[in-house]
Amino acid sequence: MVILIFFGVTTILGVTIGLLVHFLAVGKIFYYQGDFHISGVTYNDSCENGASQASTDLSKNIETKMSDAFQNSSIYKEYINSQVIKILPDPNGSSVQLQLTFKFPPAKRDSMKTEIEAILHQILKDNMAFWNAVPTSMRLIGCGRSANSIIPGNRIVNGKNALVGAWPWQASMQWKGQHLCGASLISSRWLLSAAHCFAKKNNSDDWIVNFGTVVNKPYVTQKVQNIIFHENYSKVGVYNDIALVQLAEEVPFTKYVRRICLPEAKMKLPENASVVVTGWGTLYMNGKFFLILQQASLKIIDNEVCNAPYALSGTVTDKMLCAGFMSGKADACQNDSGGPLAYPDSRNIWHLVGIVSWGSGCAKKNKPGVDTRVTAYRDWITSKTGL
Repeated sequence: MVILIFFGVTTILGVTIGLLVHFLAVGKIFYYQGDFHISGVTYNDSCENGASQASTDLSKNIETKMSDAFQNSSIYKEYINSQVIKILPDPNGSSVQLQLTFKFPPAKRDSMKTEIEAILHQILKDNMAFWNAVPTSMRLIGCGRSANSIIPGNRIVNGKNALVGAWPWQASMQWKGQHLCGASLISSRWLLSAAHCFAKKNNSDDWIVNFGTVVNKPYVTQKVQNIIFHENYSKVGVYNDIALVQLAEEVPFTKYVRRICLPEAKMKLPENASVVVTGWGTLYMNGKFFLILQQASLKIIDNEVCNAPYALSGTVTDKMLCAGFMSGKADACQNDSGGPLAYPDSRNIWHLVGIVSWGSGCAKKNKPGVDTRVTAYRDWITSKTGL
């Protein structure tokens, strides 16, 4: 009996040690975000012009230099990829935002971060003259995040945590201090949201707007001056579900708070186009909402498919669009209403093509989410805001 117990304990210890060794030794994917300052040169790519040739050339040059440096370094085996995410205006110059990908055992996390930082600093020193880079401004944000640690959620049903600053136009509309709906920043004073969010709560004094990735820890909070419903909004059928929110003061643009581009009225989205929906909404009907902003990749579904008898049975008008999957893979849910459905054009400039509006449950089979089609209201937006 004693021998059996001994062998049992030995086996358990062996398995535990084996699992521990496996966890520490097997490589995991880690993502790092970084940024650095360029002095004296301002890159201010606009919605109208997209990325300038100068910023495109700079991005390509930075990516080439980073790739060469890491591939010729002592951690070349761990290096996977590096890229420039965007170049934004910064005080007295511009900010270059980076994302880097590596694969290594979790036990090497601290030493890898030190190595990566050292290589990045050396890259900037070597290219100070050409880029006007400031080496001391280099920051590697966080300590890296394993792909396995990203929490899949339903959100936004079947989404994931958004990276800090990834969706800087996303706003939280908070009624009496509680998140109720999403909204999208379209200028320094105006946001777009869904009319149904304000149907019974239209006193602007009761609302504030938070900007940031964590819903209760905003980078900026603004008061609301005015809420404008579409004149023909109807709760029945959820027609013309669009509203404008005017801020009491202009919101300052930073790398974490910026506007999204409005599409032209003539812009056409191809069926099956990839879009992204974001929000802090619930996992399921009447569930709890997220504190960290969620994102999910969806597909545009043709209105004819959406209106099929087995789907939404003719309830989707030409001023609405469907996004998601007929299989029910991902969708928006409660408290995502009013938030953005964003589409990247061929220049990777994001446009607000939809406003989360309504759905039959959340991520149900043959019941994709329905959004207000922003292009259908482009003239209305201009008439109210001048944008």
